[in-house]
Amino acid sequence: MLTQYDALPAGLLEATAAQLSEVLPGPALIHLPGRRTPPLFVSVLLHGNEDTGWLAAQSVLKKYAAAELPRALSLFIGNVEAARSGLRRLDGQPDYNRVWPGSEEAHPAELAMMQQVVDAMRARGVFASIDIHNNTGLNPHYACVNRLDSTFLHLATLFSRIVVYFIRPRGVQSAAFAELCPAVTVECGKPGTPGSVEHAAAFMEACLHLSGFPQHPVASHDIDLFHTVATVKVPEQVSFGFAAPDVDIDFVPELDHFNFRELAHRDLLGRVRPGSGARLQALDEHGEDIGDRLFDYGKDEIKLRRPLMPAMLTRDERVIRQDCLCYLMERIAY
Repeated sequence: MLTQYDALPAGLLEATAAQLSEVLPGPALIHLPGRRTPPLFVSVLLHGNEDTGWLAAQSVLKKYAAAELPRALSLFIGNVEAARSGLRRLDGQPDYNRVWPGSEEAHPAELAMMQQVVDAMRARGVFASIDIHNNTGLNPHYACVNRLDSTFLHLATLFSRIVVYFIRPRGVQSAAFAELCPAVTVECGKPGTPGSVEHAAAFMEACLHLSGFPQHPVASHDIDLFHTVATVKVPEQVSFGFAAPDVDIDFVPELDHFNFRELAHRDLLGRVRPGSGARLQALDEHGEDIGDRLFDYGKDEIKLRRPLMPAMLTRDERVIRQDCLCYLMERIAY
């Protein structure tokens, strides 16, 4: 399923995300030379509806079309079939950011492909890895790491002072590459948000110009560090909506405005239809459902039992079903 190139395929830099399937036969790993080695690894379009990463990579590559890249670059372009339809993933496809080495999912073809990408980059001695994403809710730009290592945090804070540390879900690209090099996921807000492509392109170019990473810790005043304590999902059998009183869980209409707000104890998230017994699922880092420790369902309302900060809350019902409702985080000292 993976095609590797040692030069840019003809027509690539003129193609939109939706047109990439006309240029590429499928997922592609493109190796380009540069002044420094080893290469920077960049992955884009692991979710087909998140095109900021591709537009940023396209912008940087056009800038250096007639010049040498500051550092060798290996660019992985992921789910081009879903991108053609403007979807996160097609029905029947796995999530391309859940099938990297370490995944708990059973998708042997995709797992083998991602292992092939990791093996190719291990052989090249990768310098650093950045995975560029969008999200569907109202979120600031922020970075995510899977290790609390100073090099990882220096890489993350090149993009944003807001950094999220997580070890679940499993099978994500950044966790697989954390075994090889400093690795980060960057979240660039909603697709089409003004300035998001420019921010991602500037970050990518800054990484291409890096000669190395500082060995000292990131200064505490330069980072707001959060730890993901739970992934919140709506169980498949539970119906839900927004300002929809006839469903099992009726979320407050302004739910996605709560992202990166430190919510207080007993803040209202939604209401449960009386008699339905509906509950949210909240999986901790070990896969244990801790929902009853985080949510209070008294008076058929859903309220927090303790202060927490949500991220990636969305009103996109398809995304909620395919992925999750949100992540809940707590601030940690650094």
